[in-house]
Amino acid sequence: MRDKIFYITCFGFLFGVLLRSVVFVNLYFAILCSVIAVALCLFFSLISKNKWGILVSIFILAFSFGIFRFQMVDVPNPPVFESQVSLPAQAGQKVSFFGELVDEPNIKENSQQLTVETEEGNVETEILITTGLDTEYKYGDEINFSGKLEKPEDFITDTGKEFDYVNYLRKDGILYVMGYPKIEIISRGNGNFIQSALFFVKEKFLEKMNFAINTPENLLMGGLILGEKSAFDEPMRQSFVNTGTIHIVALSGYNVTIVAEWIMKLFAFLPINFAIWTGILAIMLFVLMTGASSTAIRAGIMATLALIARATGRNYDVARALILAGVFMIILNPFLLAFDVSFQLSFIATVAVIFLAPRIEKYFTWVTKSFGLRDIVSVTCAAYIFVFPFILYKMGNFSLVALPANILILPFIPFTMLLGFITGFVGLIWYVLAVPFGFISYLFLHYELGVISFFSNLPFASFSFPNFPLWLTLIIYIYFIYRLFGKNIKEFFTERF
Repeated sequence: MRDKIFYITCFGFLFGVLLRSVVFVNLYFAILCSVIAVALCLFFSLISKNKWGILVSIFILAFSFGIFRFQMVDVPNPPVFESQVSLPAQAGQKVSFFGELVDEPNIKENSQQLTVETEEGNVETEILITTGLDTEYKYGDEINFSGKLEKPEDFITDTGKEFDYVNYLRKDGILYVMGYPKIEIISRGNGNFIQSALFFVKEKFLEKMNFAINTPENLLMGGLILGEKSAFDEPMRQSFVNTGTIHIVALSGYNVTIVAEWIMKLFAFLPINFAIWTGILAIMLFVLMTGASSTAIRAGIMATLALIARATGRNYDVARALILAGVFMIILNPFLLAFDVSFQLSFIATVAVIFLAPRIEKYFTWVTKSFGLRDIVSVTCAAYIFVFPFILYKMGNFSLVALPANILILPFIPFTMLLGFITGFVGLIWYVLAVPFGFISYLFLHYELGVISFFSNLPFASFSFPNFPLWLTLIIYIYFIYRLFGKNIKEFFTERF
């Protein structure tokens, strides 16, 4: 009964958040549902003694709370800023603000983006500034800036798919954008000391790694271990998309899980607890190297749970922890469920690592068990199988060469990432020691980029599906869930209390 209450409560809350994310639901409806749920719960508990009725009541109550929680954060934009937004009829209107950079700059190919927190009339908000590369900005800089304040707008991607840019920014608290304003740096080093130190270490880590690994291979390494794909030029980014390998440079639990798994296999001859803690230490280092961003922390949590499940074999115990972790993150930020691709990718890949990888491992008996290579291959293939429908729906790109490209690349990704970590850390100590590791890393990266380039240049390597239907994506994942959990779901509904 306790397990049923746990799952009913969690999934009820998630369905409530999801519904409110895609359609507007009146708050009074949620209040009405919660009142009805409480009344039904009392009725089935005290009078009818129907335990299934109690579970339905709990589901409705959790569902109502999900709607209510999203309603709390989905507030109108502050009027004090809305009044300063430039309208088409006011094309020349400029406004001035004072603010602080609350994140490290996001460096693009020809520009950089700054996330600035500003206050107006005791109301705080965040503005995303796009500016040139001529000035170096850092986390914690205080700046004066003036330009045209605008609201972000959704746009059509290269594949013809509409990108919900408004909610993509809103999940991070960014409500407005400003393009190429006039900026004056007032002071530096005003950010949180710990965050500043983490960003400094990350910057030095990348700097030393880039010294030891040539371009463009160093860009791929930065994407693999830190999610640093913003500096990719358009042809390179499109090559990843065309070959269905873009997921390897997404900052998610998938990347860090396979590295931690590899490290555990290297220490498999030692007691299991030592191996697990070594893997968890690798995850903590990953989170620190990314500056302990919220995205990296979420990926780290997912990876830790997957690691414990793989190491102990207690998949369904860890499954509850995985669901609880996901629910807790969504309680903190309800926008994650529907609008954070990294969170979604992490969750899907982690489910694959925990539940699908052990089932398909028997199909890889031809792969040697040395250094845990068979486990690595089964984990990477399981993750790719699970994330492919999601990538197809989100990016609208169907790659005919995705399977061979991933088979040739994925088994080498964990070792490549591990070499990248070693190169960066050793480089922090002494650059000369990092050179041999950097050279070996370069060979792996060169091979992986060569595979991607070869397949992306093949005729008809990929096709665009800008409107890959959501209903088909859901059907695919329902089938996955049925194949993995059908027996457990049946027992859930047929087991007697």
